[in-house]
Amino acid sequence: MWGKLSEKEPFSQYQLDLYAAAIMGGKKPITTTDPNKLEQEARKAMSPDSFNYVFGGAGDHASQLPSLQHLFTPDTPLLIAPIGVQPAYHADAETGVASACASLGVPFVYSTASSTGLEAVAAAADAAAPATAKAPRWFQLYWPLDEEITASLLGRARAAGCEALVVTLDGNALGFGDAVFRRKFAEKFDGDAVEDNVMVASRFWTGEVFSGHAHCWEDLATLRRLWGDGPIILKGVLSIDDALLAVRSGVDGIIVSNHGGRQLDGAVLSLEMLPEIVEAVGDKPAVLFDSGIRTGADVLKALALGAKAVLVGRPVIYGLGIAGREGARHVLAGLLADVDQSMGLAGVQTVGELNRSMLRRINYGGDIKSSL
Repeated sequence: MWGKLSEKEPFSQYQLDLYAAAIMGGKKPITTTDPNKLEQEARKAMSPDSFNYVFGGAGDHASQLPSLQHLFTPDTPLLIAPIGVQPAYHADAETGVASACASLGVPFVYSTASSTGLEAVAAAADAAAPATAKAPRWFQLYWPLDEEITASLLGRARAAGCEALVVTLDGNALGFGDAVFRRKFAEKFDGDAVEDNVMVASRFWTGEVFSGHAHCWEDLATLRRLWGDGPIILKGVLSIDDALLAVRSGVDGIIVSNHGGRQLDGAVLSLEMLPEIVEAVGDKPAVLFDSGIRTGADVLKALALGAKAVLVGRPVIYGLGIAGREGARHVLAGLLADVDQSMGLAGVQTVGELNRSMLRRINYGGDIKSSL
């Protein structure tokens, strides 16, 4: 099988452990294992503002709706998507999710919009990782216009052990914890700290990072110089033209993503574009996928359509909102178990055996609103 909770246990063991706890000890799971009910439980457990923020999508949520037309006819890579302001959902916040990921060996992608400092999150992840393993982590960048601020963010990410850089192309965020930004703010506003005037600091940060002046493809050379020889991955690619430009720019990977339907309502579904982009770019750069993943079968469908890895976001945050770190870990472990079982039920032992011949495109209303 692709992955294990330990050297001896497959991920599917987690489901058996839940059964044993219920049958022998009458102990229920910390939260539901049903992807349809997870959202409902999160709505009850979280404050309205917190739930609406993580659940929210653009317009009438048309781009957030799942694609139910891909069904299976019958060892998968999984990462946690970058998600900011996690204290809005639970006090465990980014350190809770990062440590849950580390305990399972799943890469955590730290968001520029995180409310908890990168160094603290990295330390929590390392503390939760098995003694014989390293807590894998990547860094997601909302690319500032100011090169000095960009260099500071990337330097901190490398120092904190982030192995890859994910550059988001399709959205923005707020945050002003970086030391260089704080210095520049003080220089501009007569020595004030950002805490002295949060609203002004927010507008200043927005002007620096989201000035309305977009970066161009040629700017990637500067980013490569600042980041070094680590992988650079562009997140938010939804067209073949952009995918081919990414190939020519020399990046190491692209993530086919519509930002979970949060930015432009009516945008094309990520799953619709995935096979076309894979076919257009071939094996380089690596193509990853996110948006709409809820079940193990969803993960396998994306891999069968050519994705090398899959990112998951909202379900883990729902788990965080319901029960903190342990809730996030429960959702993630359950998804890994579902992947493991789905591979067995589909008759495959390795990810390399997955291919498009295992899928059929049909019109199916379905009863699982969250599957792809």
